[in-house]
Amino acid sequence: MKQHSLRSLSLFAVLSTMASLLMTGCGGQHEASNNSSAANTAQATSSTTQGTIGVSLLTSTNPFFNDMGKAIQQEATANHMQVVITSAEYDPAKQQDQVNDFIVKKVSAIVLNPADSKSVGTAIKAANAAGIPVFTADIASLSKDAKVVCHVATDNLTGGRMAAQAMIEALGGKGKVAILDHPVAESVMMRTKGFEEIIGKHNAKGAGKIEVVAKLPGGGEKDKSFKATEDILQAHPDINGIFAINDPSALGAVAALEKANKLSAIKVVGFDGQPEGKLAIKNGKIYADPIQFPDQIGKKTVQSIVKYMAGDDVPTQVLIPTKLYKKADAQSDTSLGAK
Repeated sequence: MKQHSLRSLSLFAVLSTMASLLMTGCGGQHEASNNSSAANTAQATSSTTQGTIGVSLLTSTNPFFNDMGKAIQQEATANHMQVVITSAEYDPAKQQDQVNDFIVKKVSAIVLNPADSKSVGTAIKAANAAGIPVFTADIASLSKDAKVVCHVATDNLTGGRMAAQAMIEALGGKGKVAILDHPVAESVMMRTKGFEEIIGKHNAKGAGKIEVVAKLPGGGEKDKSFKATEDILQAHPDINGIFAINDPSALGAVAALEKANKLSAIKVVGFDGQPEGKLAIKNGKIYADPIQFPDQIGKKTVQSIVKYMAGDDVPTQVLIPTKLYKKADAQSDTSLGAK
């Protein structure tokens, strides 16, 4: 009897232990299931990240490049890619350091607005050696032995031609003109080339002549262009027009002309279509702008990267047309409000 009782107790203990283990096991299985689900979610999140794009913008002080950077970020996010955005602030050496940092970080692709179209080749070749594809946006590389997969930009040559047509119209076909240039950037070289080409064709017709009497570097910046315009006015007080290669340059010219009380006598044609530039057009301070679309440049650059990484063919160049923007356009532009 005693032996039977002991066996009963032992059997009860075993059954209790098994029940306890079973309950614990159920709880443990549920916890494991939760952990597995969390791990799968993390893995799914990780798997949706298709790489990192390193971006070196020309500057963060110009709204054009900020808009481009935002578009790159938005399109990259839509394609499950991360972005690291830096700014060279017009300094080729700084841009070289940024590219070297991207290489160390082993980014999937690099996007550059070259601070100098010629010297940027050194940075691009370093990325080439590391096996990282390079894409340029807005400003092209002029280095022949540095490989760029695709260049996405405004059709700057055609835009320069539009600027010249606007200047011819503004001056009635004749007068003296100065150019606020920035010849270290390929995009600006193309704008100036297009402008001078059309002025030359106009002059060849013989109906009137527009003479380019000065070409000074404005650095693409308002302050430098203000000083350059003052120098132009000092050397050529009888000029009739100024072609400025971007809106900051045009706004610098406007400020100098206002200071000299010559704004009404000298026509300014800019290039960009930034809000402040458009407002100056609306107020009659700038005659016209061939406007650019930095958001499209940023978006199409990322789309080119995505296609390239998927193994699809990518064109070596994508050009986005400009549109001439004049006072009538500004007056109907609701984005400017009642200003």
